[in-house]
Amino acid sequence: MVKKTLVAATAISLSTFALTSCGSSNAESGSGGNDDGTITMGFAQVGAESGWRTANTKSIQETAEAEGIDLKFTDAQGKQENQIQAIRSYIQQKVDVIAFSPVVETGFDAVLQEAKAAGIPVILTDRAVDVEDTSLYETFLGSDFVLEGEKAGEWLVENAKEADVDGDGTVNVVQLEGTTGAAPAIDRAEGFAEKIAADDSIEVTASQTGDFTRDGGKQVMESFLQSDDSIDVVFAHNDDMGLGAIEAIEAAGLEPGKDIQIITIDAVKDGMQALADGKINFIVECNPLLGPQLMDLAKKVLDGEEVPERVVTEETTFTQEQAAEVLPERQY
Repeated sequence: MVKKTLVAATAISLSTFALTSCGSSNAESGSGGNDDGTITMGFAQVGAESGWRTANTKSIQETAEAEGIDLKFTDAQGKQENQIQAIRSYIQQKVDVIAFSPVVETGFDAVLQEAKAAGIPVILTDRAVDVEDTSLYETFLGSDFVLEGEKAGEWLVENAKEADVDGDGTVNVVQLEGTTGAAPAIDRAEGFAEKIAADDSIEVTASQTGDFTRDGGKQVMESFLQSDDSIDVVFAHNDDMGLGAIEAIEAAGLEPGKDIQIITIDAVKDGMQALADGKINFIVECNPLLGPQLMDLAKKVLDGEEVPERVVTEETTFTQEQAAEVLPERQY
C-alpha cells in the first residue's frame, strides 16, 4: 500500500503547491450543488473522544452554517464500520461532496471506490488514509503528524539533562499512544522516535494506546506507574491522555511536571492551562479549526478548480511561559 506523500505546506494558495487535476470527476458528473445552488456536504467525524475533536467539530459545523452549506453530520463514535456506513449513506443521498476524518488509515478502499463511481468527490480532513489508488480522494487537509512528533522529540533532546529527574544519566520515557492504526498515532510515534535517536540516554521503556481519551491515558499511566518506578518523562499523543496521566501521577503522590515531565500534542485549553500551571512541560500544537479551509476547498473542488494534493495547517509549539501568555485569548 502506498501512503500519500505528506508535502510541507502552510496555505491553500495555488502558487505554493504542486497541483493535480482534482475536481474533474465531480465536474464531469454535473453535480456541484442543489437546484438553489446550495452545496450539500456529508461529513463523517471520528467521534467526540477529546477536547480537540470537539473543537474540530464545532469549527466545521459553524463554518458550514456561516457559508450556507447544507452539512449532513455523523459521529462515528470511534468505529470504522460506523464511518463507512455513514459514507455509503451520503452516496445514496447523492450529496455534492463527502469529507471525513478517518478513524484508522486502512480499509476505506471499497467505499472510496463507490464514491468515485458515483461522481462524488471526497476530501480527507485531519487524518490520512492508506490506499493504493490516491485518486480516490481530491485532497488531504490537516496537520503533519510526523513533524509534530519530531517537534516533541527535539524538545526532549534539547532538555534531556533537566528531564533526567533522578540524575542517573538515563531518560526513561513512557509513551501514551493514540488509537491503534490511526494516522496521528503512527506518525507521531515515528517522528518522536526519529528525533530522540540522536541521544543515547533517551529510551522509550513502555508504549501503549490510551485511545486518545483522558480515561485511557489515566488507566495506562496507572499501569505504567505500578510496574516502573524509574519513569522520567511521559510523551502523550494528545492533551487528553496527558491530562489523564497527570491524574494518575498525582494519585501516586508524585508531582507532574517535576517528578515526571510531560510532553503532549494538541494545545487545547485544558492542556494549555496545565502547561501554564507547570503540570505539563511542553506542548506541540495541532490546530483543530479546519472548518474555513475545508469549506473553501469543497467549493473549489465543486467548481472544477485544481486544488493541492496536500494542505498542511499552520501550527506552533508552547512552553510553560508561552502558554500563560496566550491562554486568555485561546479559541479552543
